[in-house]
Amino acid sequence: MANSIIELHLEIPADLEGNVFGQFDEHLKLIERTLNVTLISRDGILKILGTEGSASQAKKLIGELAVLAQRGNTITKQNVSYALALAMEQRNEVLTEIDKDFICNTIQGRPIKPKTLGQKEYVEQIRKKMIVFGVGPAGTGKTYLAMAMAVTAFRNEEVSRIILTRPAIEAGEKLGFLPGDLQSKVDPYLRPLYDALYQIMGADSFAKNMERGLIEVAPLAYMRGRTLDNAFIILDEAQNTTPAQMKMFLTRIGFGSKVIITGDASQKDLPRDAVSGLDVAMKVLKKIEDIGFCQLTSKDVVRHPLVQQIVQAYDEYEKKQKPAKPRTARRSQEKKS
Repeated sequence: MANSIIELHLEIPADLEGNVFGQFDEHLKLIERTLNVTLISRDGILKILGTEGSASQAKKLIGELAVLAQRGNTITKQNVSYALALAMEQRNEVLTEIDKDFICNTIQGRPIKPKTLGQKEYVEQIRKKMIVFGVGPAGTGKTYLAMAMAVTAFRNEEVSRIILTRPAIEAGEKLGFLPGDLQSKVDPYLRPLYDALYQIMGADSFAKNMERGLIEVAPLAYMRGRTLDNAFIILDEAQNTTPAQMKMFLTRIGFGSKVIITGDASQKDLPRDAVSGLDVAMKVLKKIEDIGFCQLTSKDVVRHPLVQQIVQAYDEYEKKQKPAKPRTARRSQEKKS
């Protein structure tokens, strides 16, 4: 009797069906496969067939997606995958709670909000703390959310300017012989920061504020010798800083400033055996109360679902590749002798 099949019904408004069900019902098919249920849609009523536990889970999950759709969100495969992961952990109605946390709109009017629990915690840390380290793999929204928070603070006149910086380190390619002046050579490193700002502020607003010196995008080396008061400062790709650069950057911070430091420890472009300033800073500063640390994981990847799978595959591969420490073996041999 425990495994007997039951039938539940859920009413989905016709105007939301395409969004909730996905193209060619791909969202429904994913839910069917994952929760082992059968979903049949007829005349605005969704029939859910499955065991009591799985059918109830599916009903709650699809109801939650319908609420998100009703609020004007476009339901993506990533939303459905994350909702399923939460359902498996018996954490229902979490997505609709996360969705309430609005940051700002893009220039096209699309709302920017955290999409996972990790992202929500990251945004909350930025609101509460003066300095926040956001660390995690590619696609977790570390830089984009920090940028949205910076633009919001700037528009609300909480800060008088935005400063975006990155260490200018080549990702395995030599760029020294590129044509042009120093700015032309530096721009490729800073392009992801420009792209995010264009999307959030619009090219015209960005250009005007750049001309007035209210938005500054510069390589980390340009920060030396300055004191940065009343600014929202974002240091991106911090895994590529040296400990000396990180210390230099952190000691630039002045009154009324907020600092976000983002990085991905798995994508260092430093010379081999060089120590990352990000790794050192996180160890040295972990006990300081006004500094927040947010560790995002592959669960927080909000790019194409394939990116999440790539991140997980590399994590597993790198864990297997870690060599055993030879020193401990030597010590044990010494003890025996």
